Amino acid sequence: MSFSTLRRNPLLVLLCVLSIQVKCFHEIITIGYRVYHSYDLPWFRSLSWYFLLCVNYFFYGETVADYFGTFVQRREQLQFLIRYHRFISFALYLAGFCMFVLSLVKKHYRLQFYMFAWTHVTLLITVTQSHLVIQNLFEGMIWFLVPISSVICNDIAAYIFGFFFGRTPLIKLSPKKTWEGFIGGGISTVVFGFIFSYFLAQHQYFVCPVEYKSETNRFVTECEPLELFQMKKYSVPLLLRAVLRWETVNMYPFQMHSIALSTFASLIGPFGGFFASGFKRAFKIKDFADTIPGHGGIMDRFDCQYLMATFVHVYITSFIRGPNPSKLLKQLLVLQPEQQLNVYKTLKSHLVEKGILQPSLRG
Repeated sequence: MSFSTLRRNPLLVLLCVLSIQVKCFHEIITIGYRVYHSYDLPWFRSLSWYFLLCVNYFFYGETVADYFGTFVQRREQLQFLIRYHRFISFALYLAGFCMFVLSLVKKHYRLQFYMFAWTHVTLLITVTQSHLVIQNLFEGMIWFLVPISSVICNDIAAYIFGFFFGRTPLIKLSPKKTWEGFIGGGISTVVFGFIFSYFLAQHQYFVCPVEYKSETNRFVTECEPLELFQMKKYSVPLLLRAVLRWETVNMYPFQMHSIALSTFASLIGPFGGFFASGFKRAFKIKDFADTIPGHGGIMDRFDCQYLMATFVHVYITSFIRGPNPSKLLKQLLVLQPEQQLNVYKTLKSHLVEKGILQPSLRG
């Protein structure tokens, strides 16, 4: 599946992430069944998947409302689902909660509550994180590619440096991890992220957020690149001028942010893997599953990616994203005509007070 296909059809991205999420959920839940010997618990396998459906309905419904709002508004049969989405989601979850209470059996109380907690922690790890992956990707493909590539680069570079130079053990949870591999992988990842970002930032295809155009009934990736993706001239610090022999350097502001993303991928990202290693040791298993021959399960490959996705989302909302006029406009279009008129009058009055808009002669 090519990048262009994904960009033209964002729903394919949703389905791809959803399929990975469901498989990760299945792998973790299966471990719980085996460890606690809970195959005979009434309703519980069905309830686990029911809760997965409910939580996905909530998060993916939020995504549809945020990014496909105009598309939904043109279909009256879907407007009810969007307007009362959170109430419907809560009602669905509440039904599952009641079914769980009704399924409690005297001899299995503790085990049933163990599995109830296991299911919800698994939902937190898989569904919430996959939702954040989608949020990041819709901000622009670059916010998806740089983080995920940084984690992969760090994993490979740490292995190479550890294999050739590793001498000092890093952490007992992963005996094969070494300080040499950790440091070498970290430096390599920062350099890789900086260079990779330079090439991606040159193309609108990677930096423009996904937006649905009702006029053409399709999704577009053309936009005026943000200042973050426009080339700028920076002064080289005095300490580096003697080495580089440059006084200024041209680069994209996003490259500075890529250093933060790559640093997290190399310093904190591996702790997702350490956490997964500790989890597997606690339950005396080698891998989450045997889905990928020689590599284990899907969760074995995504243990660091989920942690990275959360950081990227927090980073965007904290340091990058400002008010979104497009999203605000979509919300205004859902209002009743009288409410829209009140918003118009309030905004007009505010602009007149600021001197931006001349008052109408007719008042």
